[in-house]
Amino acid sequence: MLSWLVNIFVNALLLIVIAGYFESFHLKGIGAAFVASLLLSMLNIFVKPFLILLTLPITILSLGLFLFVINAITLMITSSIMGESFQIDGFGTAILASIVLSFFHLLIQKAIIEPLQRND
Repeated sequence: MLSWLVNIFVNALLLIVIAGYFESFHLKGIGAAFVASLLLSMLNIFVKPFLILLTLPITILSLGLFLFVINAITLMITSSIMGESFQIDGFGTAILASIVLSFFHLLIQKAIIEPLQRND
């Protein structure tokens, strides 16, 4: 449970950073970032497995790179559910944001969170 909350916090911070660097990626505030992170987490639990299953052949053929497209789709779904408080202007921005989000989340996970968990 604690690791899930840490992941939501990290995703919210990364969404805020991404919104600061990309003009076509908009967040209304910190609260919207946390709600978007929570919603994105729920979509990753419930919707993403079905999307992966439906696109398994193309995911295998692309050696897993199609997962960035699936992540972009979940970001776009999150954006459409949240309405005005979280907006992504295009699918290209969503793909770029999913790549950045995945890369930095992995970096933070490996460089900060896992070493802290080993010391406990």
